[in-house]
Amino acid sequence: MLGAASAGFGFVPRRALAAGTADVLPPVPQLTHQHDIIAVNSVTIDRPLVALTFDDGPHPEHTPRLLDILKDRKVTATFYLIGRSVRAFPDVARRIAAEGHEIGNHTWSHPELWNLGDYDVLREIDRTNEIIWRTVGLLPVTMRPPYGAITRYQSRMLHDSRLLPTVMWSVDPSDYRRPGPDVVASRIVTKASNGAIVLAHDIHGPTVTAMPATIDGLRERGFGFASMSSLLGWEKWGRVQMAAVEEPEWPDDDD
Repeated sequence: MLGAASAGFGFVPRRALAAGTADVLPPVPQLTHQHDIIAVNSVTIDRPLVALTFDDGPHPEHTPRLLDILKDRKVTATFYLIGRSVRAFPDVARRIAAEGHEIGNHTWSHPELWNLGDYDVLREIDRTNEIIWRTVGLLPVTMRPPYGAITRYQSRMLHDSRLLPTVMWSVDPSDYRRPGPDVVASRIVTKASNGAIVLAHDIHGPTVTAMPATIDGLRERGFGFASMSSLLGWEKWGRVQMAAVEEPEWPDDDD
């Protein structure tokens, strides 16, 4: 769904997020580029490109194994990371960014957003943006709601207030049901089309095991791979078009 909206505002906390984290970066910036995309399931293009996207990481074992596979096959992917997992495994998050992959916002604690009010939704998003910024020095430019559970109002609110489009998917192998690597690979390869957004989860070992056959199968069908930003035709994600903001504190907790 496309739609115009007003320029956004932003506020995020400035505080220590993890023991030993040096506060060497400036305050978390806000995005300043308006793309007019509120929510997207796939991208209409005439080129055989797909976006491989991985949710719920980083995982201390499965994500590094996946990164090895992607590096070996020269594939760029997008990782929708959970904020508290970035805090727990910062080195894995840094490796994701260092190896050229895109990082998206997948909330702090993986709640069903449709059941939350605006304040709590923004808190989930802002805390995650902050830990990603503090960890890798880059800022997500898209978000994905856990379980795909978000209302149209909430997608527009995040678009208007944070300039963050909601990214869903067009290919879902249901890997969370653990059907086995062969089934996961077959479902992705057969269902892919130009501009497809593939949903997978790097917290599941069998999904990672499925990726070599998935990548090889997609290439046999003539597909290439793009990050989410590249598939949308945007500039490289991360440091482009950001501005510093003044921000109040969120209440501290132990989540």
